Amino acid sequence: MTQMSPPPPGRPDAADGAAGDGTDVVVPDGVTAMDTPARQVPARQAPPRPVPRLAPDASGQRSRPPTGRGDGPDARRPLDLSSGAGRWGDRIFSGLSSGAGWFVIVLVTLVGGFLLWKAVPALAGNNAHFFFDRVWSPGGNTPAFGIPDLLYTTVLASVLAMALAVPVAIGIALFTTQYAPRRLARTVAATVDLLAAVPSIIYGLWGIAVLAPILGAPDSWVRNTIESTLGWIPLFSATGISAGNVFVGGVVLAIMILPIVAAISREVFDKTPVAHKEGAYALGATRWEMIRTAVLPFGRPGVISASMLGLGRALGETIAITIILSKPNSTDPFDLSVFFGGETFASKIANNASEFDSPSKTGAYIAAGLVLFVLTFAVNAIARIIINRRKEFVE
Repeated sequence: MTQMSPPPPGRPDAADGAAGDGTDVVVPDGVTAMDTPARQVPARQAPPRPVPRLAPDASGQRSRPPTGRGDGPDARRPLDLSSGAGRWGDRIFSGLSSGAGWFVIVLVTLVGGFLLWKAVPALAGNNAHFFFDRVWSPGGNTPAFGIPDLLYTTVLASVLAMALAVPVAIGIALFTTQYAPRRLARTVAATVDLLAAVPSIIYGLWGIAVLAPILGAPDSWVRNTIESTLGWIPLFSATGISAGNVFVGGVVLAIMILPIVAAISREVFDKTPVAHKEGAYALGATRWEMIRTAVLPFGRPGVISASMLGLGRALGETIAITIILSKPNSTDPFDLSVFFGGETFASKIANNASEFDSPSKTGAYIAAGLVLFVLTFAVNAIARIIINRRKEFVE
C-alpha cells in the first residue's frame, strides 16, 4: 500500500473528488493516481430566494410586502400605486385638468352673464322691435334700435365665405393626402398654413385695394357677368353700391378661413385606416372610388368640425370687414343682393365704439354683441349634434 501523492496544480483532485472532505485516499499497489477516475463535482448553486408569503390586506386581496430592494426585472422597485406618495402626480395632473375644464365653462358663463346684464336695461327701454325694425338710434330720450340688417349681413357674408372656402379646402386636403408626392404635399400644406399668419388688417387692405376693383366694382367683368347671368335671383341682383360690398367681403373671409378648414380636413383624411383604403382597392375601386367610399365617409365628422370652426371665425371677423364693407345710408332701401353694402355685428360695434358715452347707447351695442355671442354658440352646438350623429364613421 502506497500513499497517493498530491496532484499537480491546475488538475482536479481525484482524492478530493472521491472523499469530499480533503483527507488522503489509500489505493492498492500498482495503481497510480493517473489510473484513478476523477469524479466531476457539480457546481454549487445559490439557494433560491425565499418568496415572501402574500398576506391579505384590508380589502381581501393579497399584496406583496415591501422589500428593501427592487423586485422588477431591472432591479428597480415597481411603482406602488396603492400608496399615497405614488398618487401625488396623478392627483396634481387630475386637478389641473379639471380646473382648466371648469375654468372654460365659468369663463363662458361669466361672459354671457355680463352681456345679458348690460343688455337687459337697454332692451327694456327700446322703443322699436329689436329683431324686425330697421332703425338704429340708441341715443336720446326715446332710443330705438333693431338688428335685422346686421343679422342678415353677418350671416350672408359668413355663408358666402363658407360656400367658397370649404370645397377648396377639401380639395387641398385630398390633394395633399391622396395624390401629391410627399415632398410636394409638405410644401403645399406649409404654404396654405402660412395664410393663417397674415393679420386681419392686411387682408382688409388687400381686399379693398386689390380685390374690390376686380370683383366688386360696377364695371368689373366678374360682377357684370354674375348680374347678367343670375340677376333674376334677388341674391345676385344689380345694385348701386360701389366696390365695398358683401361679395368682396365674403371672398376675403373665405381666404381667411381657408387654412383652418384645410388643416383640420388634411389631418382627418390622413388618419383614414389603411385597411379601409386597401379593402376598397381589393374590390377593384379606382382612386376616386376609394376616396368616395373610404376617405370621405371617415373624414366627414372632421370636415364638419372644421367648417363650423371656420364659420365661427367668419362670424366674428371685425377689422377686415370693417375696412371692406361700404356703409349704406339710413334712407337706402334694404337689398338682399350680395353686391349691396352693410355692416355686420362686429363692424357695427367697431365703427361706433366712440359712441359708448351713455348707458343706453352702450347697452344697445352690447345687446347686438349678445346676439352675436348666442349665434356663435348655436353654430358650435349644431356642429356638435351633427358630429355625434356621424360618429359611427370614425369608430
